[in-house]
Amino acid sequence: MANVVITLKIMPSDIPGDLEGISAKAQELITAFGGDGTQEKIEPVAFGVKSLSLTFVADEAGGGTDELESKIRELDGVASCETTDVRRTIG
Repeated sequence: MANVVITLKIMPSDIPGDLEGISAKAQELITAFGGDGTQEKIEPVAFGVKSLSLTFVADEAGGGTDELESKIRELDGVASCETTDVRRTIG
């Protein structure tokens, strides 16, 4: 099986939201999922709201991200989590 690069977009439930705390907890869940090399990006959305994008590499044999998304949604301060991109790695 190949590796895939997965990007998750997380929206906080509060403004401005504790994106650093959410990121740390989400990265623990990503590691438990089998993800590695997580990169974080905070992006402005509108009116002071910012989203958190986490990109990581995982083995595609691990299956879909539905369970991971569900666990991240259960974290304090998280309003939503969705997979925005999945790509197979080359090489």
